[in-house]
Amino acid sequence: MRRALWLLIALALVIAYPLVFTTPFQQRLGALVLLYAIAASAWNIVGGYAGQVSVGHVVFFGCGAYAAMGAYAHFALSPLIGIPAGIVFAVLIAAVIGRPTLRLSGHYFSMATIAVAELARLIVTNTEYLGAAVGLSGPTVPRNVFDLSFISALPYYYLFLVILIITLAITWWMTNSRMGFYLRAIKDSERAARSLGAPASRIKLYAYMLSAGLTSVAGALYAMMFGFIDPESGLGILISVKILIMAALGGAGLLFGPFVGAAILVPLEEISNSLLGGKGAGLTFVVYGAIIVLIARFQPGGILALINRLWANRRAKPMDESVAQEASHAS
Repeated sequence: MRRALWLLIALALVIAYPLVFTTPFQQRLGALVLLYAIAASAWNIVGGYAGQVSVGHVVFFGCGAYAAMGAYAHFALSPLIGIPAGIVFAVLIAAVIGRPTLRLSGHYFSMATIAVAELARLIVTNTEYLGAAVGLSGPTVPRNVFDLSFISALPYYYLFLVILIITLAITWWMTNSRMGFYLRAIKDSERAARSLGAPASRIKLYAYMLSAGLTSVAGALYAMMFGFIDPESGLGILISVKILIMAALGGAGLLFGPFVGAAILVPLEEISNSLLGGKGAGLTFVVYGAIIVLIARFQPGGILALINRLWANRRAKPMDESVAQEASHAS
């Protein structure tokens, strides 16, 4: 009951955020936090629960972004039409590349996903139909609400919030299903899980495909919000690094860890870029590198794991004191 109460309070604060912070910058910042929280939560399925640290999830992000913007740019259709296509493309690519790459482990798997991401970026950069290096933007026709084109960031904020809740619900369902138990066993020891009959290869592939589909939705939402996509904004490797760090910073393998990481990292990046202008882009790489080092050295479990441990210690302390007092009275 106490946990449910805290969740309701947190949800109320998130819902009230754009009504309290009403400037365009603040509302846009809130929308970006939710958008990247969706992408990081999708990555968390395979990177957090399965322990397969992918640095190539930008491929699936780009699938959604290019499918949504392609439907609008080439056919003058609503970007919403491109979302199912983006999901299908992302899941198919995950099935194709996941079968060989998921046999790798550790940094070998990470390097393989980086190679796939860079290959995809090169292909798109040299494909005229996808806008090549120039990118894709919408046609010069009037847009309407069905194109999800809004002047204010407020509608995007609540749209992204609904999608984030759906993503977290899917993740929660997955973690409490047989698939979730298999994934946790595989993460702890794949060899032991296989010896007990867990279909490790198949379960990891399913998690990778589910993660890919949800990541493509985040990419489509990004394209609809900005109305433009190019190889750097849709397939740049920094997007994968950003998503990974958000999940790791908040707590990889925890339901709300990616949201906490996004709530910290996105404002930090946006504020630094706003204050430093073009110079902030270089600082972003420095900050990301520093965060990776600090997480790896001091808190591999992320911020939420640290909070949970401190809270557990705080609750355990009065119980230990009570037990000590009872023992002293008994003696």
